[in-house]
Amino acid sequence: MSEQGAVAVCSICPHHCRLREGEVGRCRARAAAGGHVHAVNYGRVTSLALDPIEKKPLYHFHPGSCILSVGSYGCNLACPFCQNHEISQAGTRETSSVTLPPARLLALAQESHARGSIGVAFTYNEPLVGYEYVLDAARLLQAAGLAVVLVTNGQIEVAPLLRLLPFVDAMNIDLKGFTQSYYAWLGGDLETTKRTIACAVAAGVHVEVTTLVVPGKNDAAEEMASEAAFLAALSIDLPLHLTRYFPRYRLGLPPTSRATLERLREVARQSLRFVHLGNV
Repeated sequence: MSEQGAVAVCSICPHHCRLREGEVGRCRARAAAGGHVHAVNYGRVTSLALDPIEKKPLYHFHPGSCILSVGSYGCNLACPFCQNHEISQAGTRETSSVTLPPARLLALAQESHARGSIGVAFTYNEPLVGYEYVLDAARLLQAAGLAVVLVTNGQIEVAPLLRLLPFVDAMNIDLKGFTQSYYAWLGGDLETTKRTIACAVAAGVHVEVTTLVVPGKNDAAEEMASEAAFLAALSIDLPLHLTRYFPRYRLGLPPTSRATLERLREVARQSLRFVHLGNV
């Protein structure tokens, strides 16, 4: 079979995109070249800011500190309420970016460290679709004594996850909901995210979980009780952030009520010690 007709299978996430030479996967950030799938967004940075660590959100990891936050483009989910859809749902041609190799990111992180930053957070879009860049940069950052944080949807296969976790200090993982039907609506897989959370906790990574509560979609008390029980089985001290939905991107449902968040917080508190409300 000619190289043009060959198919390469991406091994990073559960979509396992089968791509012919030059084709781009559904995440818009990975493409086939030379019989392999690689990150075409490698080192391509769309967003760079010094953020409070609580904005990730991480409330129990170096509270009161700040962190250099870096984003690229692309995502392996298609959430209709994404607040960063301009970059998460974009590809190379739809967004402007600058090249920031891992060594240059390290230098910027060291400069920021002098201003109080604890390290680098890979965030804004889904960082794991740019897996190779995150891994290369994380190795450099860890060797320099800087913290590595991932803000991720957790849609990653076990093998690449286990290669990355030794270089990660903290993660905020989006647990979008607790039914596969909800994940199917977003184009993802519930069990994959659950497995990512469990693997990260087992590896000793500091983990906090965020669930964006969307009215009529994932706000059932029974669902929240199941989610909290799953997290508590890993650790009752695992922090859960229940975040208020506002109309964004392609979804025009009314905002989540404060009463709904408070009701779900009480449900989750029956299993977990730390339940926080966000966007309120």
